[in-house]
Amino acid sequence: MEAINLAQKLSLFSDHWHPRIVGELNGQHVKLAKLQGEFVWHDHADEDELFLVLKGRLRMEFRDRTVELGEGEVLIVPRGVEHRPIADDEVHVLLFEPASTKHTGDVEHALTKHDLQRI
Repeated sequence: MEAINLAQKLSLFSDHWHPRIVGELNGQHVKLAKLQGEFVWHDHADEDELFLVLKGRLRMEFRDRTVELGEGEVLIVPRGVEHRPIADDEVHVLLFEPASTKHTGDVEHALTKHDLQRI
């Protein structure tokens, strides 16, 4: 058991939309990611997702509304709900989701990542 320094882990990468695994508990992955631009519309049929904004502002689009998140704010996207994250400027997020969660759900896209690195 060791403390996880999120700022130090975030300094290890610079690419966007490529989450890194920083921990695991009870079948859940704790991930860090840097986001910028628009992601692909997708859902996760069997898993909820938690987004915690560490730095910047994140806009989460849903088909019927948009939710704006600032630093220190959390959004839980329920399973089966189609969503699209958008970051006008770079955003740092912590993600908490089941280890089985596919990056872009069942959507195959240029941004899809299949093998996530542990840092």
